[in-house]
Amino acid sequence: MAISGRNAIHSLLFLILSLLSVSVIFYLLDAPFIAALEVIIYAGAIMVLFIFVTMMLNIGMEGRTEKKWLRPRMWIIPSLLAAVLLADFILAITYIPGSPPVDQAILPKQVGISLFSTYLLAVEIAAILLMAGVIGAYHLGSQKKKITHRFLIKN
Repeated sequence: MAISGRNAIHSLLFLILSLLSVSVIFYLLDAPFIAALEVIIYAGAIMVLFIFVTMMLNIGMEGRTEKKWLRPRMWIIPSLLAAVLLADFILAITYIPGSPPVDQAILPKQVGISLFSTYLLAVEIAAILLMAGVIGAYHLGSQKKKITHRFLIKN
């Protein structure tokens, strides 16, 4: 649904949902730090940036569609799906049969040292790409003042 959705905001929300599910998979594989990074960095910061840019470009729901979402019967199926996902999440956390023991945990200090020594170039390139995206979105979304010359004004 994140790829084939017609509405940009809905596609972004489905992408956030898939990133949250990836973080649950990391948590179940005994990597809680990576799961937290997934939630904070991807599902949190980058998706909020995407939604902000989409809203700034005025891509989104119209007034009629927004009123349609306020009807209570439109929330039945999403509520049922959310309840099923919540029950599945609770079952997955409480009952994990045969989970392999963790030999060595990766500490946040080790991740930081690795990011800013071994992968410094990749971190800097990602930062530059995100900044270029923000500047490009601002440039596309900004309203330019219409400049008219005094000879072109009709009297």
